[in-house]
Amino acid sequence: MTTPDFNTTLSVDQTPNAVFNAINNVRGWWSEEIEGSTNKLDDEFTLQYEDIHRCQIKLAEFIPNKKVVWLVMDNYFKFTKDKSEWIGNKISFEISKKDDKTQIRFTQFGLVPEYECYDICQNAWSTYIHDSLRSLITTGKGLPNSKGNPRTADEEKLLAK
Repeated sequence: MTTPDFNTTLSVDQTPNAVFNAINNVRGWWSEEIEGSTNKLDDEFTLQYEDIHRCQIKLAEFIPNKKVVWLVMDNYFKFTKDKSEWIGNKISFEISKKDDKTQIRFTQFGLVPEYECYDICQNAWSTYIHDSLRSLITTGKGLPNSKGNPRTADEEKLLAK
């Protein structure tokens, strides 16, 4: 079944446990600018990237080696008129074995083409999942953003404004 929600899939050679641990090391692949805990059910964390993006997330599902779901409690984008985008969205990481690989199916339920942020967000998630998370899983070192250190072309443009 196809849905308009943004999703992407990544396959790696590492175990479901290694993948699960990497996903929950959010500072290691998404942003070093995270406050709070990111590794058990009901944990809450806040991402603040410069004055471009701020969001508060709660871990809504946490099934070791199988699934992690975040609930976006609050969100702010400097670059959108609609300040409600992302609020209430669920961001899901489903982990499964397929042949001899571990597969991650990433979905942001509610991130749809009608969103003002859709192009920037789907480009960013693609970069963070396929480059940074993959690198953290396969080499132990991800490529998260940090203060003054954007990881995507859109972040670079937004910082320059």
